[in-house]
Amino acid sequence: MSNTNRIEFQDLDKSNLIVDTIYEGGSASNLSSEVLSKLTHVGNSGGFRKCKKSVNGKKINEPAYVCIFSTGEELEWRDELDRTLGRFTYWGDNRKAGNPICKTSLGGNAFLQEIFNNNSLGIRKKIAPVFVFQKAGGRDVIFLGLAVPGDRRIRPQDSLVAVWAQNNDGRYQNYKSIFTILDVPEIDRRWLYDLEYNDGYSSKYAPKVWKKWVDNATYTPLITEKNPIQYRRKNEQLPSPSSEEFKMLQAIIDYFPDPYDFEQCACKIAQIMDSNIIQISTTRRTRDGGKDANGKYRVGYPSNGIELDFALEAKRYDMNNSVGVKETSRLISRIKNRQFGIIVTTSYVGDQAYKEIIEDQQPIIVISGKDIIEILMNAGINNLEMVNEWLKSNFS
Repeated sequence: MSNTNRIEFQDLDKSNLIVDTIYEGGSASNLSSEVLSKLTHVGNSGGFRKCKKSVNGKKINEPAYVCIFSTGEELEWRDELDRTLGRFTYWGDNRKAGNPICKTSLGGNAFLQEIFNNNSLGIRKKIAPVFVFQKAGGRDVIFLGLAVPGDRRIRPQDSLVAVWAQNNDGRYQNYKSIFTILDVPEIDRRWLYDLEYNDGYSSKYAPKVWKKWVDNATYTPLITEKNPIQYRRKNEQLPSPSSEEFKMLQAIIDYFPDPYDFEQCACKIAQIMDSNIIQISTTRRTRDGGKDANGKYRVGYPSNGIELDFALEAKRYDMNNSVGVKETSRLISRIKNRQFGIIVTTSYVGDQAYKEIIEDQQPIIVISGKDIIEILMNAGINNLEMVNEWLKSNFS
């Protein structure tokens, strides 16, 4: 982030909200150094913070706008911004076993339920704007953008879903929500004032892209072009040692002492990753033709879609044993026209093999050890105990 713009702590109350700008925290070791309460009129703690509207000098129980502060570090509930889609995935604030999904101290899940319901009903003027921030080190935060509920590329019923989770005290549910980051590079802070004290919709500082969404449900996402030549290093494909993710991945490796038994697990992981995989079956152990499974991927609806064939290769390796050129070339050589391949490995793809896949534009999807855990976590299987339970119930 060396090239990122920065706003100093003493200038927070005068600054606009500028995408990808870092807002610096103070030097004191207490909450007086906190950023968001100085930058906006929200509280000084928590991941979900409301600014209440003021009417005739009195605060009312209605949010003018909401700030989401994400650390990006939580294991079970890792919020994620996909810049290539302009999509922000946000996990709600219920983290207690036995607690109803919408009974949280800050009311985050109740707010999610309300705005996504209003969105489905087309009552978008009642939906408070959401400003998304992420931790940028120490007290510093970075502004990710103005978010609205939903995404033009997914079904409305899939934009807010309840997911089961478990901790040492038992099971509970939390919300997984999908937002679109709108193509608004800068928020005039005078709009924040009008949202709080006046009519934010009628404000001359209201972003045109936001008003277009309010009026017509038109999503204009802030999209960043992805570098076409890009591959991941070993440390980007594996969880950090001693982390909970590392233990979860090691449990999968240990569960399949026979590498052939991992093939069924690899197929299951691919299906969890993408529901458009409508069929997948493993091949015979011998003479499998360079692939461990064959499958079909549907593009479009059942009534008018097309089906693409793909091949899957499963590699149950220890985390220090990479998938090399020999293995990837073997799969690539078996792929025919209008087909693609998937490599699922509990380790990582080595530099040379990964480079060749990317630079030669091979239609190969790499699911590495870290990806496996993220796929499971997004499905609510988010700790070691739940991984062990999932393995036993599916592959015993």
